[in-house]
Amino acid sequence: MKKNIQWKLILVLAVLALSIFLAYPPSKIPLGLDLSGGMHLVLQVVTDDAINAETDNEILRLQEELKKENLTYERISKSADRVGRFTIQNFDVQRERELRDMLDESYKEWDYSVVGTEVVLNIKSNVAFYLRDQAVRQSEETIWNRVDELGLTEPTIQRQGGAGGDRIIVELPGVDNPERVKNILKTTALLEWKLVMGGPAPTEEALLEPHGGLVPEDMQVVKGDPKRTQGGYYLLSRVASVTGRDIRMARRSIDQWNSPAVSFTLDPESSRRFGKTTTDHRGENLAIVLDGRVQSAPVIEDRITTGSGIIRGGYTIEEAEDLALVLRAGAMPAEIKYLEERTIGPSLGADSIRKGLTSIIMALVLILVFMVFYYRLAGVNAVIALVFNVIILMGALAYFHASLTLPGIAGIILTIGMAVDANVLVFERIREELSQGKSVLSSIAAGFSRAFRTILDANVTTIIAAIFLFQFGTGPIRGFAVTLIIGITASMFTAIFVSRLIFDLSYSKKKKRDKLNI
Repeated sequence: MKKNIQWKLILVLAVLALSIFLAYPPSKIPLGLDLSGGMHLVLQVVTDDAINAETDNEILRLQEELKKENLTYERISKSADRVGRFTIQNFDVQRERELRDMLDESYKEWDYSVVGTEVVLNIKSNVAFYLRDQAVRQSEETIWNRVDELGLTEPTIQRQGGAGGDRIIVELPGVDNPERVKNILKTTALLEWKLVMGGPAPTEEALLEPHGGLVPEDMQVVKGDPKRTQGGYYLLSRVASVTGRDIRMARRSIDQWNSPAVSFTLDPESSRRFGKTTTDHRGENLAIVLDGRVQSAPVIEDRITTGSGIIRGGYTIEEAEDLALVLRAGAMPAEIKYLEERTIGPSLGADSIRKGLTSIIMALVLILVFMVFYYRLAGVNAVIALVFNVIILMGALAYFHASLTLPGIAGIILTIGMAVDANVLVFERIREELSQGKSVLSSIAAGFSRAFRTILDANVTTIIAAIFLFQFGTGPIRGFAVTLIIGITASMFTAIFVSRLIFDLSYSKKKKRDKLNI
C-alpha cells in the first residue's frame, strides 16, 4: 500500500473515531424548542420609553442649569404628542443670548428653535436612534440575566431585524411554568426610592388641591399598589434618591413578622447618597416605588448608613423570590410587550423527533437503493461516504453544542441529497473518461480532478447562502443553517476525500483492473 494512501486512511479513521466519540451518546446533542418542548416568545421593546426617560433627565438637568444661571421662565413642559420634545415657556427675552449660549454649550444633542418667548427643543435623530438601539440591547441583556437566574438550559435570545429592530425572539426549552416565566420577563422592575411630598389621598383631585389642581414641576403623582398599600394617590419627588440600578445584592428573606420579604444591599456610593437623604429628611415619608406603583411609604425614623434594607408588602414566597430575581438581574430600560407566544408540549416534540428520524432513514434507504441500482459497486462507495458524512455531522453538532431543531433535521436531509449529488458528478465524469478508452486508474483520477471545481463552486455558494440565513434568521432558521453549513462541509470531505480513498484502496494492487463496475 502506498504511503499517501496510508496517511489518508489513518486520517479518515481518526476523523470517524473522533466523530463517534463526540456524538455518543446521542443525548449530548441538545434539542431545540420544537423537539424538546417549551416556549417561543416574540417581545417588542417600547423604545419610546427610553426617549421619554432621557427627556425627563434633560428637563431636570435644564431646570438646575437655569436656576444656577438665574435665568427666569414660567415652566418647562414635555410634549404629549411627540416623544423627545419639550418647551421652555415664557423665558426672559432680555437674556435670550445667554440662554442660547447655554443650550449651544450643554445641549448639543438637542435641536432648538426660539419662537417669541418659547424655546422648543427636539432630540436629534441620530441620538434618538442610538437611545432606541441601546434600549433594545439592554433589554436583551437583561432578559439573558433573568433567564440565567431561572436556570433554564439552552435558551435562544436574539434581536430580530438588526440594529433598527425593536423585537426580541426568546425560545426557552423545557419550561414547566409558562406564566411565571412570562411575568418575570415582562416585569420592568424599575425600583425607586422617592420622598413623599403629599398623600395618600383617595383621589388625584384631592391630592392636588393644595397646589391649585396642578402637579408641581419637580413632583409627580403615583398610585399606590392596592395589594401592598391602602391604595390612593401619592405626590412624590420626581427625582429618585436611589434606584434599583444601585442595588448590589437582593435575596428573599423574612420581615419581623416572619412574612416573605426582599432584603437588599446598595453599592458604596448609593449608600452614602441614601444616608444623606435619610439624614436631611428625618421624620418624613420615603416611598418605595416599583414599576410606577407605591409599594410602601414608611417614615424615616433615623439615618440609614448601612446601605442595606428590606422591602415588605404582603408578598408570597414565590413573589418575593421573583422580585429578588429581577432586582439582581437588573431593570428593563423600557416596557416590554408580547407580540407572539407559542407553547410546545414535550409530546409534540417527541412526535417530531420520531418523524424526523423516520425521514432521515427513508432518505438514506432510497438513496442507497438508487445509487446501487444505477452505479452498481460504485454506488456502494457513495453510500459508505454518505454514512461517514452523517456521523461527522452529528459529531460536529455535539462539539459545537448546536441545538438540533426540526428545520435542522430538514437541513440534514438536504445535506444527504447534496452529498450524493457530488458523487453523481464524479461518477459521470469517470464514465465519460472510460467511454474515451482510458484506463480505470486514469479515469478515476480524471473524474475526481475535473469534477472538483464544479463541486466546490456549488457547495461554496450554498454555504454563503446558509451563512446569511444564520446571520439574519430566527431560531429555527438558524438551526437549519447550522446543519446545512456543517453538512456541506462534511460532504466535501467525504465525497471527494473519502470516496477517492475507497477507490484507491480498491485499485491499489498491481494487478491490472480492466473493468470498473460503474
